[in-house]
Amino acid sequence: MKTNSINIDTVWPIYQIENECILSHQGALSFAYQVELPEIFTLSEKDFEELHLLWVKSLRGLGAGCVFHKQDWFLRHAFDPQHMDSTSWLSGASDRFFNERPYLHHRCFVYISVKPKRNLRPAYPLKALTKAHLVGEEWRSGDLYRKLSESCTQWSGLLNDSGRVKVTQLKATHMLGTKNKPGIIEQYLFLLSEHDQPLIKDIHLKEQLKVGHDRLGICAMSHRDSLPSWCGPRINYDKYTTDKAPYSIGFASPLGMLIPYNHIYNQVIELEDTAQTIKRLESKRLRLQSLSAYSRDNAMSQEATNDYLNEIIGQQRQPVKAHFHVITWSKQEHEFERQMTALSSAFAQMDATAKAETDGAAAMFWSGIPGNMSSLPHYEWFDTFAEQAVCFLNMESSYKTSNSPVGVRLGDRLSGEPLDVDLSDEPMKRGWITNRNKFILGPSGSGKSFFTNHMVRAYYEQGTHVVLVDVGHSYQGLCELVNGYYFTYDEDHPLEFNPFVVNGKLDTEKKESLKTLLLALWKRDDEPFSRSEYVALSTSLQQYYEYLQRHEEVFPCFNSYYEFLINVYQKRLIDDSIRAKGFDIEAFLYVLRPYYRGGEFDYLLNGRENLDLLDQPLIVFELDNIKDHPILFPIVTLIIMEVFIQKMRKLKGIRKMILIEEAWKAIAKEGMAEYIKYLFKTVRKFYGEAVVVTQEVEDIISSPVVKQAIINNADCKILLDQSKYQNKFHQIQELLGLTDQEKYQVFSINKSNDPTRKYKEVFISLGGVRSKVYATEVSLEEYFTYTTEESEKMEVADYARRFGGLKEGISQLVKEKQSQI
Repeated sequence: MKTNSINIDTVWPIYQIENECILSHQGALSFAYQVELPEIFTLSEKDFEELHLLWVKSLRGLGAGCVFHKQDWFLRHAFDPQHMDSTSWLSGASDRFFNERPYLHHRCFVYISVKPKRNLRPAYPLKALTKAHLVGEEWRSGDLYRKLSESCTQWSGLLNDSGRVKVTQLKATHMLGTKNKPGIIEQYLFLLSEHDQPLIKDIHLKEQLKVGHDRLGICAMSHRDSLPSWCGPRINYDKYTTDKAPYSIGFASPLGMLIPYNHIYNQVIELEDTAQTIKRLESKRLRLQSLSAYSRDNAMSQEATNDYLNEIIGQQRQPVKAHFHVITWSKQEHEFERQMTALSSAFAQMDATAKAETDGAAAMFWSGIPGNMSSLPHYEWFDTFAEQAVCFLNMESSYKTSNSPVGVRLGDRLSGEPLDVDLSDEPMKRGWITNRNKFILGPSGSGKSFFTNHMVRAYYEQGTHVVLVDVGHSYQGLCELVNGYYFTYDEDHPLEFNPFVVNGKLDTEKKESLKTLLLALWKRDDEPFSRSEYVALSTSLQQYYEYLQRHEEVFPCFNSYYEFLINVYQKRLIDDSIRAKGFDIEAFLYVLRPYYRGGEFDYLLNGRENLDLLDQPLIVFELDNIKDHPILFPIVTLIIMEVFIQKMRKLKGIRKMILIEEAWKAIAKEGMAEYIKYLFKTVRKFYGEAVVVTQEVEDIISSPVVKQAIINNADCKILLDQSKYQNKFHQIQELLGLTDQEKYQVFSINKSNDPTRKYKEVFISLGGVRSKVYATEVSLEEYFTYTTEESEKMEVADYARRFGGLKEGISQLVKEKQSQI
């Protein structure tokens, strides 16, 4: 009985792998590498030009006869959260929201091959019997292996030294795989991902090209007629480009990350011997010249050949043969047709004409086996130069997630793949930033407070102590949900603090902060104090805490301190006849009387709740109702600063963050600009970071001290949608020190958002070295926790009252919203 099936061993092109080198049955030797490319949407026009020159230079170093095969894999994956059992309610909600979110994962491999002059497997086996050796001297002596190894080492070293591309040589186990993990050869042959179990599939080559149940389609550029009329290192990406900001992507990027389906992009370049090429083409030119009188086509071919020769010689070009094709596959017929249409459209974006391969599809697929591209039929190649061929290389990769334990969950721009983005530790270790401070700029409605909520929640859950100063109740929901301390002022519930409570022993720093507070209560901003007054305050505080140690029944607060001054300290001054000449204690007591029991502000410094501010990881000070109060606001700001300084100096090994929303403007007005300047310069030494959030850049510019302190000492700059300020963005760019590429990225924010998803984009620059635009996309549970829309906040508050708590209320609200979808 006849069968159409054959044993793969009879046609298998790979002989063996030895010394990390692939040996084919034709005698070709190949080294394999994995390459990490820059992330998509992060490179400028200049970056693409430099990257293009780098690849050209590296190819020239390989030498004539080498075949460069770059194979880019783009596979659809589904997001699999690593901490589905998270104890955090919001983190669990985020995991459920993103679970199985589809995204495109990119890997890049390069195979560099060289063929001997004589094949190991000759076309006529009987003829080999008359030969003294089956292989040539270059193969037997090992020269072929040594030359290839040296060329590949030089090639990989050049790319790695550039800092733009990372090249890692693959070992035999990576190529062959193991019992439980397929190698790249098996992955390619059976269309498996790196996470799949090894699986053998039937390969059908007739009528339709199929691997298992997947139908394969191939579109190729292998002839001059299919090539675009122009090529370069980059093209504009229309979706993100504006009249004032062209947005660059790689010339071949439409064949890469921008095709949202499973596909493999094979790019092959064979370097030719320049002298032999010139000799061959000169013969061809003379032949065409003699025939040009008989045909206009011959005359045009003769002219084209002459131009090609002139460019080789005149501009010292490297002649190459090139071939490019894309493989895509699907089990569903309707999906397959859609993918083939997407491939044709991608080629059209490059002004190229895609040829859907039929007869040649099997040969192209088979030659794509790692180490076998040198067997691609000669009629599938076209002549060009290295400079032009490199334009067709895919230069960009997918967004990368951070392995750092600290990070904010944001999404990539194309699919919303959840990524952990470290804005603090990893950038410091890599030298991108020198401090962890952040400056956040976004107009009203841009999602500024929403993003900041998301960032604060991430830092809080990762063990950071956060002190937050706000003027718009933007963080009330988050603070209540995590049982943080929320200080706000209204007539029924005025602000209550107690700076006199000391954790442990009274140290010099705590004493100094209390003296600063008492002086602020006593003196006006423009009123100086004498040395004797300062000493008297210091003495009174020292004796007060000694008094507390002897009288444990006395509760430390302003009331007991005031009573100590009247009943003990004042008498000691009189009895010891050491009344300070410049210290009028009666005037001092009179001025401080409003803060004592029964006074107008007796609630302010005598709090008995929320006293453990040092060990409380999230504290929100909402100052909206007192930001214009001439007495309360200066005192509260001093208490806030004292709280954070205590955390900064006493919490060793714990990350600290102070985040000042719009309230920083009022703080600066009250003479606190110098403190902000000190904070931004010093906080990094105590494993801390200072964050300022504002709507208007003019607010920063108006305060020279704060401007210099914040901008110069905040290496992480975060911008939300700036479309309102396009006509005056040059001021923002100059102030923040943004590059032109960063400006283009900012202008692209929210330009082409996916209408099926609810999110806003955010630009993040790390020291001007790395910058990207991310999507801030969250679950409904997170959304209702962060929302600053008044109607939504009222709805959340109503559900919290009805269902016995904020978490319970939001959970019920989310269930109802999801049931309506």
